[in-house]
Amino acid sequence: MAGGGQVVLRTLSQQGWVRGSGAAVLSRLQDAAVVRPGFLSAAEEETLSRELEPELRRRRYEYDHWDAAIHGFRETEKSRWSEASQAILRRVQAAAFGPGQTLLSSVHVLDLEPQGYIKPHVDSVKFCGSTIAGLSLLSPSVMRLVHTQEPGEWLELLLEPGSLYILRGSARYDFSHEILRDEESFFGERRIPRGRRISVICRSLPEGMGPGEPGQPPPAC
Repeated sequence: MAGGGQVVLRTLSQQGWVRGSGAAVLSRLQDAAVVRPGFLSAAEEETLSRELEPELRRRRYEYDHWDAAIHGFRETEKSRWSEASQAILRRVQAAAFGPGQTLLSSVHVLDLEPQGYIKPHVDSVKFCGSTIAGLSLLSPSVMRLVHTQEPGEWLELLLEPGSLYILRGSARYDFSHEILRDEESFFGERRIPRGRRISVICRSLPEGMGPGEPGQPPPAC
């Protein structure tokens, strides 16, 4: 992505996990596109994976998403969790969402097969609010954000198993995001081999929607 002799910079606070096209975009998004590596312990990651596996196993991988944003995936919306998983999700809420933000009652669970990927997209404001936070399980991946009006402005986030990513504000509305397919999965010069990846995604309520109102089709995050 950083071709043509372009200098790639990293934020000091997230060195090794976030890289971008220049100092301006890194500064602008330093609090809007955040990676917290090691957010989950190995035991917590196993707790979530073990709880999700029976439900995901009943579903087939699909190759035509309703908005054509995802390839090689299965997904579900989950609102009932074990006590152990609820404790993890409360930590996500405390880490990623402000005290005045209300979350959608259901959590979006997205399972990508090893050759699956998510195409560049901006989640509709009809589906979720200003903040999206996702836990990554099983496999590392690279998330790329590209400004919708200035494609020369970009960030890449390295999402290792057990990490938490947070997209809010400008990163949520002004940049598309995608999960790179296996053959494109590099973080700088470093190859990031893709395997099966599960993401557990919490979302703030869309503006004007009450917590008891019916949900919309889930976004591709």
